[in-house]
Amino acid sequence: MAGPLLETKLHVPGPRSALVARPRLISRLGQADEQTLILISAPAGFGKTTVLAEWLADSPATGRSHAWLSLDQRDNDPVLFWTYLVAALDKASPGIGARALAALRSTQSSTEDFLTTLINELQGGQDRFTLVLDDYHVIDNQGVQEALAFLVENLPAQLQLVIASRADPALPLPRLRARGRLLEIRAADLRFTLEEAGTYFNAVMGLGLTAQDIAALEGRAEGWIAALQLAALSMQGRGDVAGFIAGFAGDDRYVVDYLAEEVLQRQPDDVRNFLLQTSILNRLNGQLCDAVTGQNTGKAMLEALDRGNLFAVPLDDRRWWYRYHHLFADVLRARLMDEQPGRIHELHERASLWHEQNGDIPEAIRHAMAAQDFERAADLIELAIPALRKDRQEATLSRWLEALPGELIHARPGLGVAYAGALLASGELTGVDARLEEAEHWVGTTAEGRDGGNLTSSIAIYRAAQALASGDTTGAMTHAATALGLVGKDDHLGRGAASGLLAIGHWTNGELEVAHRLWSDSYSNLERAGHHSDMLGCSIALADIRITQGRLRDAMAIYQRGLELAGRHPAQTLRGTADMHIGMSMLLLERGELDAAREHLLANQRLGEDAALPQNPYRSRVAMARVLQAEGDVDGALEQLDEAERLYVGDFFPAVRPVPAVRARIWISHGRTSDALRWAREHGISAEDELSYLHEFEHITLARALLAQDRAEPSEDPAGHVAALIDRLLRAAEEGGRTGTVVELLALLALAYQKEADDGGALAALRRAVALAEPEGYVSVFVDEGEAMATLLNALVKRGRASDYVGRLLELFGTETRSTPARQRLIEPLSDRELHVLRLLSSELGGPEIARELLVSLNTLRTHTKNIYAKLGANSRRAAVRRAEELELLPRKDHHINHQVW
Repeated sequence: MAGPLLETKLHVPGPRSALVARPRLISRLGQADEQTLILISAPAGFGKTTVLAEWLADSPATGRSHAWLSLDQRDNDPVLFWTYLVAALDKASPGIGARALAALRSTQSSTEDFLTTLINELQGGQDRFTLVLDDYHVIDNQGVQEALAFLVENLPAQLQLVIASRADPALPLPRLRARGRLLEIRAADLRFTLEEAGTYFNAVMGLGLTAQDIAALEGRAEGWIAALQLAALSMQGRGDVAGFIAGFAGDDRYVVDYLAEEVLQRQPDDVRNFLLQTSILNRLNGQLCDAVTGQNTGKAMLEALDRGNLFAVPLDDRRWWYRYHHLFADVLRARLMDEQPGRIHELHERASLWHEQNGDIPEAIRHAMAAQDFERAADLIELAIPALRKDRQEATLSRWLEALPGELIHARPGLGVAYAGALLASGELTGVDARLEEAEHWVGTTAEGRDGGNLTSSIAIYRAAQALASGDTTGAMTHAATALGLVGKDDHLGRGAASGLLAIGHWTNGELEVAHRLWSDSYSNLERAGHHSDMLGCSIALADIRITQGRLRDAMAIYQRGLELAGRHPAQTLRGTADMHIGMSMLLLERGELDAAREHLLANQRLGEDAALPQNPYRSRVAMARVLQAEGDVDGALEQLDEAERLYVGDFFPAVRPVPAVRARIWISHGRTSDALRWAREHGISAEDELSYLHEFEHITLARALLAQDRAEPSEDPAGHVAALIDRLLRAAEEGGRTGTVVELLALLALAYQKEADDGGALAALRRAVALAEPEGYVSVFVDEGEAMATLLNALVKRGRASDYVGRLLELFGTETRSTPARQRLIEPLSDRELHVLRLLSSELGGPEIARELLVSLNTLRTHTKNIYAKLGANSRRAAVRRAEELELLPRKDHHINHQVW
C-alpha cells in the first residue's frame, strides 16, 4: 500500500455506555442466518452503527466470525476498497483471502478474477463470516459498486454480508428480495419507540421527564435518534425544560443545526475550540489532536468527550482512536468555516505534517490538498508513486493528479509521466499523448531534463506501450529499444518491461530468435525484481516461440520450470500457474497423449482463475476444443471455440493463431470446406497475398482448405496451385527458422504432391518432415491427416527408409508394421527400468514394498511412476496397469491393486 492499513477501520465499535437495549432489532438480526445480505438503510443519525455493534456483541454463538469495515471516501479506489475488505476477513480468520489478495495485486489480474478467487477461497473453507460494511453510502465509484454486485450475486453460504448505508446501494435488491435472501431494516424500524425514548431520556440520561414530555419530544423528532440525543444534551442542567420542549420543532437539517448550536454554546471555550479545530480530521487520537491544536490536552479531551457522550465514537478497544459522529462533524466544520476561516488551511497543514511523519501518506496528501498546499501535495504524491504502482492503485493516483492544478503537473514532468502510466494501466489512451509530450518538451529544453535518465526511459517505455495499444509495432520497437538503452542497470523492472516490449515487436515480425533472447532477458530481470507471476507470463511467450521453432522438448521444459517456480511459493497461488498446464496440454496432444493432455486441462480448471492470467479463459477453451476434436466431439469443440472467441482478452502478444482460423481448421477436418473458404474470403485471406509471420497460420489454414476442396472436387490443375502456395509458405518458414511450421508444411506438401501423383516428390517431402519431427516426438501433425498420410508413411516403410518412429506413427493410425514390436506402441517407449516398475505396480505390493523391492526411496519411486503415467496417458495406478495391458506391455489378469497412498 501507499501507506499502512488503518486498523481502526477494521475494529467493531464497542458498546456505548449510554445505550438503549433494542431487543426487537437484535432478535430480527439474530434470525437472519439464512439471509445472505442484510441491508440497514436509513438517513444519518438513526443508530445504524450502534445497533450493529450491539448485535455483534450480544448475539448468541452462530458459528460465524465477525468482520467489520468502516468505509470512507478514500475507499472509492477499487484496489484500496478490496484490500481493506480482505483485511477485515483476515482479521476475523487469519490467512483467509491471501490468494485473492495476491490476485488483486497482480498486474495481470482483473477485479472479476480477484472476486472469483475470493469466492472460491471462502467456498472451500470451513469458516463462516458476517462481514459488515459500514457507511457504504460514501462509495460512489461505479467499478466498486459493480464488483460488489457481482460478489453479492455469487455469495457463498460461508459469507453473510451486512451493509449499513444512508441510501440504498446499487445492488439487485428486488431479485434478492424475491429469492428470500435479503433482510431489510429501514428508518421506520430504527426509530426509537415511545418506550425506548423514555428509557433513553430517563434511565440513560437521568432527565426525569414526564410521559407527556417524552411523547412530545418523540413525536416531534419522529423517533429520530440523533435529534433525541441532541435534545437530551441540550436539556442537561437547563431549568426551563418545558420551554425547551415546546420550542423543539423543525425539519431534520434545521433541528440538527439548532441542537448542535445549543450543545456547542453550552461547552467551555477550550472544549468548543478543540471540537471545532479537530473537526477537520476523519480520525483522531491525542497526539494528532495536539499537533493540530498546538495544545497538549488531546488525549484527556477525547476521553472526556467519550465519557460525556459528546459524539466522540471510540474506534478501538484501547480508546486510542476516535471519530466524531458524522452529523456532528458536519456541523462542526460548518461552524469552523463561519468562525475561523483563516485558520482552516493552517490546521490542515499541521494534520498533513503529522500524518507524513507517522507514515500515512494518503492522509497527508488529503490534508495538503485541503490546505491548498499543492506543492507539498505534489511532493508527497511523488513519494507515493512507487507504492501505488506496486499495489495497482492507479485510480487513486489518477484522482490525486486530477486534483492538482494543471500548471503544477506541467512543471513536474515526473508527475505527468506517472499520470500517463496510470491512464495506460487503466486502458485509457485519452490524455496519454499530451502528458508524454509535456515531459518530452521538458527533457529537451532544460538542463535538468537532459540529465533525467530515469524520466526519459519511463517516457520511452510508455511510448512503446502506447504504440502497441495503437497497433504501431514499428513505433513500439523504436521506443522500447530507446528505453532499453536508457534504463539503469539496477532498474530490473524497467529493463524487464523494455525487453518484453521490444521482444513483442520482434516476435510480431517473425524474428523469433531475437524475440526469444529478449524475452529471456525480461524473464531474468523480472526474477531479480521478484515479480514471479510476470515470469510465468514470460514463460508462455518463451514456450510459444520454441514451439514455432519446432523445439517441443524445450517448450515442455519451460512449462515445467514454470510449475517448479509456482511450487516454490506455496503460500500464494502465482497467477499463471494454471496457464502452464494449458501449454503442457497442447504439447502432450501433439505427442498423441490425449489422456494426459486432458488431465492437464483438468488441472488448469481445478486451480481456478485465481491462478490464471487474464487470457486463460479463452486459451483454455481453445485447448479444450482441440482435445474434444481429437476425441471426435466436433460440436463440442466448436462450442468451445465460440465461447473462446466471446471471452477473448487481448494482450500485446501477436495473435498468430486467431480463434476463427482454428475454427476453420476444424471445419476442414470434418468436411465443411465451403465454410472454411467462406471464412478466408470474409477475412481477406488469399493465395496471392504477401506472406508474413503474423498471418502465416491463416494462410496455412487456407492451403488446407484448398487441398481439401481439390480432393472433393478435382480440378484441371489438381492441387498444383495449392502446392505453389505451400511452397511459398515453406520457403518463408525456413528462412525464418520456424521449424515447427516447416514440419507441418512439409506434411501438407507431401499430401499435395500425392494428389498430383508425384510419389517421388511426396515421399521426399515426407522424409524431410519425419527427420525434423522425430527428435521432438511429433504425432498429431501426421496422424491428424488421416488415411492419405497413412498411405504415404506405409510407402516409406516399404521402401525401407522408415525408422521405428514411423512404425509407431502407423500403429496410431491402427496400421501395424512388422518393424514395430507391439510392446512399443508408444511415441516415447518405456525404459527397461520403467517396465520393471510397471510390473510391480500391477502386483499386490504397496508403495513402500515396491520401493524396498527396487532398493530406491519413495521419492524416486514417485518419479518413475510419474514418468510411466505420462507415457501411458494415465492418471492413476489402476489406469496405468489397464493401459499397459491394452498395449500388451503386461499380461491381462484380474487385479486387486493395493491403493496405499505413497
